Amino acid sequence: MRETDVIVVGAGIVGLATAWRLAEREPGIRIAVLEKESDVARHQTGRNSGVLHSGIYYRPGSLKARTCRSGKQAMEDFCDRHGVPRDRCGKVIVATDGTEVPALEEILRRGEANGVECRRIDVAELKRIEPEARGVAAIHVPETGIVDYAAVCRQLASLLHAAGHAVHTGFPVTRIEASGGSVAARGPAGTVQARFLVNCGGLHSDRLIRASGFEPEVRIVPFRGEYFRLRAGAPALCRNLIYPVPDPRFPFLGVHFTRMIDGSVECGPSAVLALAREGYSWREVNPRDLLESLTYPGFLRLAGRYWRAGSGEMIRSLSRRAFVRALQRLVPAVRSEHLEPSPAGVRAQALARDGSLVDDFVIQREGPLVHVANAPSPAATAAFAIAEEILLHLDRAMAEA
Repeated sequence: MRETDVIVVGAGIVGLATAWRLAEREPGIRIAVLEKESDVARHQTGRNSGVLHSGIYYRPGSLKARTCRSGKQAMEDFCDRHGVPRDRCGKVIVATDGTEVPALEEILRRGEANGVECRRIDVAELKRIEPEARGVAAIHVPETGIVDYAAVCRQLASLLHAAGHAVHTGFPVTRIEASGGSVAARGPAGTVQARFLVNCGGLHSDRLIRASGFEPEVRIVPFRGEYFRLRAGAPALCRNLIYPVPDPRFPFLGVHFTRMIDGSVECGPSAVLALAREGYSWREVNPRDLLESLTYPGFLRLAGRYWRAGSGEMIRSLSRRAFVRALQRLVPAVRSEHLEPSPAGVRAQALARDGSLVDDFVIQREGPLVHVANAPSPAATAAFAIAEEILLHLDRAMAEA
């Protein structure tokens, strides 16, 4: 049995950022990060679009809005201090027809309320910024950026190692026991004992809450996002980031064009139910995961309410022609022959029992255990600020111990 002071389960960007913020604040503390995969950032963190979000979309005063703004600045500072490449390239949010203009104006209102550098632009200026984008109105957000979040995680892991902390990969946690002033994280690779534990398990966060003997406030249902990328030699269809006006009913941002930090351009994603919590294609099926999703009352209510939208996402997933048509609403010049498949991602989407998609971050505490029950986008951007919120919960646990 290994002993430490604080266990962090999950070596995605939220888990590693939390461990590093704690290490910075408490130089004498011992921290062990436990990760079931063979390396850090193998799932949501390493499979997202790499955008440093501005905070323009989020309801003013929400945890997402607050942490995205402060977290973005902290992430930029960290990258600059440690030599992780980033680019503040800017983005446009485009209304493709007049019906989307009211929602575009609401996004602008939120952005201004959140202190985001953003402004309404006309069609002529949109064409100057993104010549291939088409729409009737747009918002320009010059402070939006791009970065490689997996590179950020590798740097965080290196810093933790250098400071004397442990990052154990290949260490799945299947049971968490808290009693007598200590916490034990158990799994096939052994047991680690500590005074406190932070669950940053992402796609498995609700299962880890159950493994500790408590009931999660929400259930994780996995949604796969499928991408294409522009082939080498394809026309220059996107300079930086081109986004649609998102459907306000859903926490997804719609099919968009994103220049990555390596210069490639990703196009997507779709949003379909994944057949496994780590199901990155239709061929990857986990019966237990699928049964949990299909029998959860929250998912059944969501599917019954939005089956038309869900059917559209499935059609785009199964038909490249339909996927291209969705892209052409933003960039009419894109063609099927310009695209090649790109790795998919899976979003850990929290659902309530009433079928509502939980949009904000959810952190719950049970004695010495702090659980991050929902941390979807913009969690990567906001990781250091979310870490500060987690540490507030950890401080309360320490005060009670």
